[in-house]
Amino acid sequence: MIDKEQVHKVANLARLEMTEAEEETMSTQMSGILEYFEQLSELDTDNVPPTTRAIDVSNVTRPDELHPYPNREAILKEAPDPDGDFFRVPKILNEG
Repeated sequence: MIDKEQVHKVANLARLEMTEAEEETMSTQMSGILEYFEQLSELDTDNVPPTTRAIDVSNVTRPDELHPYPNREAILKEAPDPDGDFFRVPKILNEG
């Protein structure tokens, strides 16, 4: 069982301001969560392989394929500050 003092300490470390009522509520809720984990620890998981997800998920994005733009000049014409065949961009790194 987690008491209000422990909740207050964790809230303080997380820089959260909580009322007495909120600390009491959190104490009850966190104790319930820990009781649930105690129930889970009673399960025999010796022959269960570790997983990162309960269900299989596959990537549904399209493959990344290169498609060169046919009109290079049109793109460079839209650039605010082109430099020959390149885009000039503001410097974002500090020297040193």
